[in-house]
Amino acid sequence: MTAKKKTGTVIVTCALTGAIHTPGMSPYLPVTPEEIIAEGRRAVEAGAAILHVHARDPETGRPDQTVEAFGRILPALKETGAVINVTTGGSPFMKVDERVGPSAHFAPELSSLNMGSMNMGLYPMQSRFPDLGRDWENDHLENSRDVVFRNTFKDIEHILDTCGPNGTRFEFECYDIGHLYTLAHMKGRGKVSGPLFVQSVFGLLGGIGGHPEDVMMMRRTADRLLGEDYEWSVLGAGSNQLRIAATAAATGGHVRVGLEDSLWSGPGQLATSSAEQIEKVKDVLSGLSLAHATPDEARSILGLKGANEVNF
Repeated sequence: MTAKKKTGTVIVTCALTGAIHTPGMSPYLPVTPEEIIAEGRRAVEAGAAILHVHARDPETGRPDQTVEAFGRILPALKETGAVINVTTGGSPFMKVDERVGPSAHFAPELSSLNMGSMNMGLYPMQSRFPDLGRDWENDHLENSRDVVFRNTFKDIEHILDTCGPNGTRFEFECYDIGHLYTLAHMKGRGKVSGPLFVQSVFGLLGGIGGHPEDVMMMRRTADRLLGEDYEWSVLGAGSNQLRIAATAAATGGHVRVGLEDSLWSGPGQLATSSAEQIEKVKDVLSGLSLAHATPDEARSILGLKGANEVNF
């Protein structure tokens, strides 16, 4: 029997590095296994209950979705005691079989799962970062003008069928209203079961915006489609991060922060660590008389299998 969310308790997820930002954008973005591990430790010490994990090639900084790359990171992150959430999103430029590989192999407690295809426009960042040092970084941004981040019904079913039998549960990433309908469709077919962990994503070009009305529309739609059988969390891209976190926390939601989602700790000020962002969101929670969940409280709220049941 899954425990209900403890009143006033908010799960803080930290997304450590991701696949959107590139090393030339910030000297603080972790790239090597050692940097990602150190960033994870700082995040847990600051109050993160869940670590959302991507890997990168330590030489080039490119996203790296190989089992070997994650194998250099996951055991040390597990030692923090946090819930480890392995991405199946990878990068918009990867095929689904590549993206699902690490989660299928390591059987984590939690994996992300994108709930629909979308345009993902990263190219506006070119004007903000005109001096990126590596050719691939500039290509990464420019090529997003003409890429669809593919997450078809077949792709979603493949990830569910591959990872679900291992006891892995999912952070369902919903970038727009239609993604909630796809999640409700999968629930109606018995492909997923509660408590569903819904991560609503705001402020990425191609998805829903970051206006407060957008946030509340996502929440109202999730309530209508999923009833009480879900836990709601939000992430705001870039400057949306803290204000969307505050809006969600004030209405009973959980929050996600981290250098994957925003490089900043304030206007024009690069965050030196995701832990800075966690401290800021903890200030918001404290002002709302809310507490951040421990990893074990997050496991109870989300019905996770436990860290002793993973393959790393």
